[in-house]
Amino acid sequence: MTGHSRRGAWPEGVTAPLVSPIQPSVVYTSDAPSTLDRVYEGEAAGYTYAREGHPNATVLSRRIAAMEGAGQGLVTGSGMAAVGAVLLGLLKAGDHVVGGDQLYGRSMRMMTGDLPRLGIATSLADASDAGAVAGAMTNATRLILVETVSNPTIRVADLAGLARLARKRGVLLAVDNTFTTPRALRPFEHGADIVIHSVTKLLAGHSDATLGWVGTRDAALMGAIEPFAVTLGLTPSPFDCWLAERGLLSFDLRYDRAEENAAALARALRGMQGVVRVLYPTDPDHPDAALAGVLLGNRGSHMVSFEIEGGREAAERLVRAVSDEIAFAPTLGDIGTTLSHPPSSSHRAMSEGARKAIGISQGFFRVSAGCEEPGPLVDAFRRAIAAARG
Repeated sequence: MTGHSRRGAWPEGVTAPLVSPIQPSVVYTSDAPSTLDRVYEGEAAGYTYAREGHPNATVLSRRIAAMEGAGQGLVTGSGMAAVGAVLLGLLKAGDHVVGGDQLYGRSMRMMTGDLPRLGIATSLADASDAGAVAGAMTNATRLILVETVSNPTIRVADLAGLARLARKRGVLLAVDNTFTTPRALRPFEHGADIVIHSVTKLLAGHSDATLGWVGTRDAALMGAIEPFAVTLGLTPSPFDCWLAERGLLSFDLRYDRAEENAAALARALRGMQGVVRVLYPTDPDHPDAALAGVLLGNRGSHMVSFEIEGGREAAERLVRAVSDEIAFAPTLGDIGTTLSHPPSSSHRAMSEGARKAIGISQGFFRVSAGCEEPGPLVDAFRRAIAAARG
């Protein structure tokens, strides 16, 4: 056995691959301890162990960072891994964090269960009202966590007001931009310190890669977030990173078509008998219409939520009627439209009363519009809602 017998010689040539290669290697060799020192100390480019980084994650992170206008970013194994890397990488026992009161279910669970268990105090407040967030802050508050558009209730955060508040109080503003994506909004341009994505969703776009991303313009913040993520092993798969990079190539086209479909569906739902309310950011009767107009303009995103009369029994009838045409699944951002029922999926851990307080009844649904033809999509929901009425 001689040389690097575990590895065959890579073919050399005067051409280069058009598509990024997949690099699945877990470990990387070097020629001497001094070379390894230079890599770890940032004096030379290279990789050591895939938990600490690999080429496919680097390529993907740089693409998303460029889209968001971030100085640096980190790909993680899931969207919640990115949320956890921020909260647990930056906070310690005795600190306090304020979160939006209509966060994604698992983010809510982290806020109300996991952080307090670790000695980090939390409060929840209406992210569309900077005054309410200010009222929830304490002298120990270190960070505010909000979603640009909340999941699944489609409420819009007052990013300008929250950014002013964060600067005044000397705290960090972290924004989950999964719903809107940098196609509709770049939170750094509105005062965010940290931006988070579930790359699994619309950025990757095909329901075949589970990833997250966190970015910042402050190298010191990333210097705290990244080591924690590496230590905890919040590592992304090279193959998933490769799939997500491929998905980004069609992202703008997919986003625009899905947004058009969402707007068309929202308009149609408002006229259907049995629909109690429809939530879409560009609607003039949306509770945060003024905020949405300033923050998003005409970019309503691809998400629509609606509520039907009849409670859980009607919800069961609706899903059974539409499931052959629209995927009933607890996800969003797929190339095809998906339908989700938050009381039985993302927000099932909350009590009925807690769900009711934020507007989630048993008849509440969330739609992630896809790239289908809009006519058949609207017709499918029209038939399903008619069936829900019995």
